[in-house]
Amino acid sequence: MFQACGLEEVLDTVTFLSGHAPHTTDTKGMFARVADYQDGSIFTGRFSDTSHWERHLTGDEIMQILKSSVALTLKSAEQTGSVDPTAGMIAIVPQNTWYQFSAPDGVNLMTMTPQPAEYIEAAEPPL
Repeated sequence: MFQACGLEEVLDTVTFLSGHAPHTTDTKGMFARVADYQDGSIFTGRFSDTSHWERHLTGDEIMQILKSSVALTLKSAEQTGSVDPTAGMIAIVPQNTWYQFSAPDGVNLMTMTPQPAEYIEAAEPPL
């Protein structure tokens, strides 16, 4: 089935979550599903602060920064690193790589996210 949607319309439904942190449990409205995509979905979100650690076992996650910037820390058994994408840039998180966002000033982003996802609240992910 073919789909089309207005990204601005979806962004208008997203609530900015100030102070998102690894232990944050109420994230309702912080992300909105834009469309189905392969074995997951396309999402858009708005938040500030540092996220929990996350990884996807079934595929790469693609993200585009729509507004502001984010520090993206990545960790796998093979390597550790970070990137700082800004508005308009795209980052790809390889399959089975733990990642964490840090956006103290806030960020708007869109992700193409495979499912399922695994989340942890630990200071460091298990490798």
